[in-house]
Amino acid sequence: MSDNLKHECGIALVRLLKPLEYYKKKYGTTLYGVHKMYLMLEKQHNRGQDGAGLASVKLDMQPGERYISRIRSNDAQPIQDVFRRINERINGLMKENPHLKDDVEAQKHLLPYIGEVLLGHVRYGTFGQNSIENVHPFLRQNNWIYRNLIVAGNFNMTNSTELFNKLVELGQYPKEKSDTVTIMERIGHFLDNEVEELYQKLKKEGFGKQEATKHIIEELDIAQILKQSARKWDGGYAMAGIVGHGDAFVIRDPAGIRPAYYYKDEEVVVVASERPVIQTAFNVDYENVHELPCGAAVIIKKNGKTSIEQILEPTEKRACSFERIYFSRGSDQDIYLERKKLGALLFPKVLESVNHDLKNTVFAYIPNTAETSFYGLTEALYKYLNELKKEQIMAEGASISEQRLEEILSVRPRIEKVAIKDAKLRTFITEDSGRDDLVAHVYDITYGSVKKNTDNLVIIDDSIVRGTTLKKSILRILNRLEPKKIVVLSSAPQVRYPDCYGIDMARLEDLVAFQAVLELHKERGTYSVIEDVYKKCLAQVNLPDSEVVNYVNEVYAPFSDEEISAKITELVTPEGMTSKVEIIFQKVENLHLACPDNLGDWYFTGHYPTNGGNRVVNQAFINFFEGKNERAY
Repeated sequence: MSDNLKHECGIALVRLLKPLEYYKKKYGTTLYGVHKMYLMLEKQHNRGQDGAGLASVKLDMQPGERYISRIRSNDAQPIQDVFRRINERINGLMKENPHLKDDVEAQKHLLPYIGEVLLGHVRYGTFGQNSIENVHPFLRQNNWIYRNLIVAGNFNMTNSTELFNKLVELGQYPKEKSDTVTIMERIGHFLDNEVEELYQKLKKEGFGKQEATKHIIEELDIAQILKQSARKWDGGYAMAGIVGHGDAFVIRDPAGIRPAYYYKDEEVVVVASERPVIQTAFNVDYENVHELPCGAAVIIKKNGKTSIEQILEPTEKRACSFERIYFSRGSDQDIYLERKKLGALLFPKVLESVNHDLKNTVFAYIPNTAETSFYGLTEALYKYLNELKKEQIMAEGASISEQRLEEILSVRPRIEKVAIKDAKLRTFITEDSGRDDLVAHVYDITYGSVKKNTDNLVIIDDSIVRGTTLKKSILRILNRLEPKKIVVLSSAPQVRYPDCYGIDMARLEDLVAFQAVLELHKERGTYSVIEDVYKKCLAQVNLPDSEVVNYVNEVYAPFSDEEISAKITELVTPEGMTSKVEIIFQKVENLHLACPDNLGDWYFTGHYPTNGGNRVVNQAFINFFEGKNERAY
């Protein structure tokens, strides 16, 4: 991706189902859970590099003994920092207490993080400062074991203000308005209610306070708590939590916007944001790792009983397609094939763009996330050439000469490593002119890979969002090769609308497709539609979300995809280019063909999966029109 987008976030939950002695005997260490959690977070580092955290809960500890441990980091290498600190602490205590080496029970009681339930998180910050206070997991503390709550998630709520106000109406004083704190306190509120109701029932049955604890833990209805808590949530989420005594859960939003996968055997229950993470960390087959259904939760009771409970009625599944295009780990077997297909589906347009002149066309990709779609593009290219060669040979017939046969067979796709990313180049200079010069050199080129003024250069990227890096870096550096024409392919369609479910694309005016339609309206004398749309959006501000319509669609409606693409090409082409430039975007219908189970396409169509999305896009337009640099949700 030429434009660096941020995504919120990655989760990992591990519940050990056997006593710790089992893991010590079989795997040689009581740190089995910690080691697996490290692997799972490292394998999800693509989802978050702004922070990392880990929390663990020990089962059946005595009053006065520490049973919750938590560590968080916003270090430059947060995952490594978290586990370095854990290892240093444990190794230090083991050195001070040599008798702990083979005493599993003593390790559990004296060493931190050696627990049966572990929750990890990697964070990409979408808004606000990257302070340690914003790093998950979050902890709600209480002296009653079953009222402690640990929460971590991959989510954004569109209605966090409404949820905050609901808490205030209940008489609470939340310490901040962030959706993370609001969600945790909402779950905590209904957890408290459930505990209180159970206690009153047990009290009537003659149980004392201490005696009731065991029964409250056994009878606590996590599914009911989640049903009450999630009733007003509007957003995309995979939310994980642990109650202090050991109950754990992960809940997914009703539209399946954010991903979640689970695995269970006789030793562990595991949940993560991505399937291959579980496959790799636990060496299990694809078929044994299951996608958590929309609106459902995996619930693990303290006794290890595990169930999948329907918490909210599922809506139309609108799983995020950007997960497939860019964010998710490309080693997932489904995602790998989908990305290849995205590349292959672009080939007919490429052929048209270079006038079928494959002899003088070089194919390459922009490192690194476009590599898989590039493989799909080249497979389509090989297939086309093979069919062409077959037709040519059959047309010549039996009388074909050896020279002609050799001529036909010698045609090969020209695939070169043209673009190189200097990943370690840091654009830290704050002065704009100096920074721009560094940005222009994030990518480098392989000189001599293209014939000057003769070759077309076709280069594929996974998506084009803001177009900034394309204009300031990629096209400038490619122009040094002096190709006849540069064709830039985007495996994703035009990004036209902001996201509000976890990806940092909140401002309409940052999107190059939006900039393009503004220019088109100016050129054609139809710019008055911008004020008309503003008035329509403004008129809906106080309406319930269920009645709000996305009027921003009307800004794009007069123009074809091709017209917008042409204007985007014009906007991102730097001055002084000697090569002709053309940008080709994926069609939305082809995106659906490639990713049939991930139809969340609101970035491209404005078809938001929740009512809150329409309110957010309209507010983003209002902010643009009024010149406000504010969050739309």
